[in-house]
Amino acid sequence: MAFVTGVAAVGARGVKISDAIKGAEEATSKFGKGSKEAAVAWDTVEELEAEASHQKASNAKKDPLEEYCDDAPEADECRTYDN
Repeated sequence: MAFVTGVAAVGARGVKISDAIKGAEEATSKFGKGSKEAAVAWDTVEELEAEASHQKASNAKKDPLEEYCDDAPEADECRTYDN
């Protein structure tokens, strides 16, 4: 099953994850655990959660060294070596 840390999390399509979970629970109750409808509903929940997670990761702030290396990639601290 799916787990949500931020209940108010919203996917890119503007659908709240909590609403998608509610819909998946309803589909499971109405059509049964192993039904195609329930599987599709839970897949939607998973996709929305993954999307929210990816958006959160892409919005993460860079650390000061990363910012420095973006500005001065030739600096000694920013060099990378191939082994």
